[in-house]
Amino acid sequence: QVQLVESGGGLVQAGGSLRLSCAASGRTFSTYAMAWFRQAPGKERDFVAQISRGGVTTYYADSVKGRFTISRDSAKNTLYLQMNSLKPEDTAVYYCAAGYVYSRASSAGNYAYWGQGTQVTVSS
Repeated sequence: QVQLVESGGGLVQAGGSLRLSCAASGRTFSTYAMAWFRQAPGKERDFVAQISRGGVTTYYADSVKGRFTISRDSAKNTLYLQMNSLKPEDTAVYYCAAGYVYSRASSAGNYAYWGQGTQVTVSS
């Protein structure tokens, strides 16, 4: 089992940047694939990015490709999401998730563990 706590959200102007962090507890962080999802008000939780257990393979939603970068630091048990060139449509609560997946897995149901979320608001 793993506990996840996100941080780094906030208010930023369009075109700006933010880096989200997700701190994982326990010694099993490296055994999980990790992902970021986001949920805007009144909408479903959408896949943003995924990274493999070893950090070698990454996947991105088309809407963030080229602007967002997912990474992980196993020594710090931390997952990151670097978000550049932010747009108002990126406004959402961002969640990190952990799961035993071995290929692209963009469905929330593939992930067993979730953080509480962090709010990202991009003003125009």
